[in-house]
Amino acid sequence: MSGQLPPLVIMGVSGCGKSTVGALLGQGLCMPFLDGDDFHPASNKQKMAAGVPLTDTDREPWLARLGELLAGKDDGGAGVPPIVACSALKRRYRDLLRSYAPDVVFVHLTGTAATIGARMDARSHEFMPRALLDSQFAALEDLEADEAHVLGDITQPLDLLVESLQLKLS
Repeated sequence: MSGQLPPLVIMGVSGCGKSTVGALLGQGLCMPFLDGDDFHPASNKQKMAAGVPLTDTDREPWLARLGELLAGKDDGGAGVPPIVACSALKRRYRDLLRSYAPDVVFVHLTGTAATIGARMDARSHEFMPRALLDSQFAALEDLEADEAHVLGDITQPLDLLVESLQLKLS
């Protein structure tokens, strides 16, 4: 990929580092970073905080909003595609995002359940308890060959992970 990058979605299960990596990539690539969690309606946050996984019906308006952001509908005329952190676990969620921004590239942060679980145990999150991690892994569908994507191994030191992603994306 050369020239201006397309919009990016930093994806993966909860606790894999989407927000941290997305913010650092945004700085390094001079792209605005948006945390998808900030766009969940209160009802979704309450449901997750209670340990109840979201349904596709719960997610659809949220994903549509993120799709609009990826398409640049709220960029204030800046014309710079954003980086959005969003779990995007299922193919149909990614298809919905692509329906708004066909050139989106997914940056999948990968790691084992044990590694990510340990990270979740060491953090405090407003509405995503560790109890939902198993449901996230169960919902995760591998990216397919026709989905533009790069992979990032979260066991790497953070600076090396971000650097390797920047190289893969440029």
